[in-house]
Amino acid sequence: MSRPPRALPAQPPPAAAARALRRAARFVRRALPLCRAHTVEFFTRGLWERLVAPSPDAVLEALRAAGPLARPLAADSGAAAAPCDDDIFSSAFCENSEKLINVHLFALAAKYYSLSNLGVCTPLEDVLEALKGDSEGATGIKPDEFMNNKKSHEVQVMSQLVNSIANYCGIKQVIDVGSGKGYLSSFLSMQYNLKVYGIDSSSSNTNGAHERNKKLKKHWRAYQSRGRENLKSQSLEKTNDRPVESEINWKTVNEELLNNASSLQNQDQVIVQDLVPSCGSTEMTTPETNTETEADLVTGTQSQETKLSEEVLAVLSVLPADAVEDFSSSHCNCRELCEEEKTQRKMTSLKTKARKSSESNLYFPLTSCITAETELNDIITDLEDCLLVGLHTCGDLAANTLRIFTAKPEIKAVCSVGCCYHLLSEQFENQKECQDQVWGFPMCQYLKDKGWCCGRNARMSACLALERVAVGQMLPTESLFYRAVLQVIIEEIYGVTKSDRHVGKTFSKSSSFVDYVRRSLKKLELDDSKHYLEMKKRAAVLHRPNVYLVSGRGQKLMPREEYKLPDNCIMDYYEKYKHRMNELEAFNMLKVVLAPCIEVLILLDRLCYLKEQENIAWSGLVKLFDPVKSPRCYAVIALKNQSCS
Repeated sequence: MSRPPRALPAQPPPAAAARALRRAARFVRRALPLCRAHTVEFFTRGLWERLVAPSPDAVLEALRAAGPLARPLAADSGAAAAPCDDDIFSSAFCENSEKLINVHLFALAAKYYSLSNLGVCTPLEDVLEALKGDSEGATGIKPDEFMNNKKSHEVQVMSQLVNSIANYCGIKQVIDVGSGKGYLSSFLSMQYNLKVYGIDSSSSNTNGAHERNKKLKKHWRAYQSRGRENLKSQSLEKTNDRPVESEINWKTVNEELLNNASSLQNQDQVIVQDLVPSCGSTEMTTPETNTETEADLVTGTQSQETKLSEEVLAVLSVLPADAVEDFSSSHCNCRELCEEEKTQRKMTSLKTKARKSSESNLYFPLTSCITAETELNDIITDLEDCLLVGLHTCGDLAANTLRIFTAKPEIKAVCSVGCCYHLLSEQFENQKECQDQVWGFPMCQYLKDKGWCCGRNARMSACLALERVAVGQMLPTESLFYRAVLQVIIEEIYGVTKSDRHVGKTFSKSSSFVDYVRRSLKKLELDDSKHYLEMKKRAAVLHRPNVYLVSGRGQKLMPREEYKLPDNCIMDYYEKYKHRMNELEAFNMLKVVLAPCIEVLILLDRLCYLKEQENIAWSGLVKLFDPVKSPRCYAVIALKNQSCS
């Protein structure tokens, strides 16, 4: 008799999600001038004077006192108490000049419109509790031994959730979009016996995942070997406490189990398939978790010692899953079998292996670019009821993952953690672009009707890590200051206001500000000889061979050998602006405080999109990771109607 579906945790109703989105959007709209400002242009565009009324010291003091992580929201009085205070928060900005005038209200509002205070998130513990049913968590491989701390944390938490969703829905196939180096895919396959297709648009990532998976298999085998050694030591400890007559029987059963397991393990090592195999191959075996094989093994041992059945089951629980395979064909009775029966059993074993090769516990790295129109059947020939996952899928891929989920009946659930918001395409950012394109933002109807646009700089701000700053991992103010002063130099001396070239990580390689400027000018192709030729060309256009214009003023063209920008000239710029470094620090702190609000807008847009679909049984936002370790820590999760049994 089939078990009735278990109840999922409470989810925010569509109206509640839409209401939270509208309120957050209202505040972010007032703050957009700050969000859209780029710190590279801080001095050249006079951003502080244009956008902030209080002094830098006053801003920093107010943010420390009332910032989103300074103290719990409930401890604040008045302003953050009720929804009607939305109007109070809007007064943080001047109606006419759009300047920030009340930093205290601004900080309270940023805290008030965070996901944790809007009441639209579902606790991870509630989701796991509802999904777990009678299953127990897997034990064995520890990802922190072959991944960095951040990736280990992400993979361990997300894989547990993905496995719980798969078990709840009764599916064994997982599609990992934007799988990258394959850490999550490999772990899901080896730890949870899931059949995983890892799809990434980069062939180098796919090839890297292929090679990395081989190394992970060695770790997995080491764990299996270690488990067997632990099992032996545990067995010896137990025998010391047993009567003499039971000791002999237990030792016999235990050694036989271990010997058979070792023999089978040597024949059938765990294989995590790296490339798509041909169906029906008899050379490939996979771990098996079928409880019927465990029952067969227990039945075989009961004839030798019935009262030790509990100890036998304990042994089975720590043995690798594929160590138990057709116990009746073990070597103990082979000599007594006739040739015909041995041949028959050998054929049965081969058929069993062939059957297993087409089942779960495989990992297939595939190279393909996923869009909203992607037909998964064209990529995965044996597509079946499956779960779509993505761990830090960049830009539009996160949005397209949700669109594919809602459009494809085979996909029963989705668990997506997005990142790289600055790479999102926006429908209303550039009206000249093709209107028929599928955009990454917005997705929900409300923001589409409003023609909502964040802008690239605002989306870049959403990637800032407030929690890391709050625990002392401060912003790189000095490197930002260097870049802002460099912008003044290239505009005033070189007359360049826009360039498609980037300075990159020049700061970390530079010994001083002078060294930084010279390295940067070379990267921007504004170094001495190239710039001399450019200035000479400008002078020729003006028909004044020795003079060219910079910012509307005539400047003399120096001889080529004297053109190199003097060190003292570079340092003059540094000295001119260094006393304003606190302005830049305070300005960037304002952007950091705003970052979660912009992320709220993007995530609620995705949640509301799911709430608009008719075939969704459950959808929610779940905080998966420690935001200090992994700042993009929220997952969008959804399950379809009639997808679970």
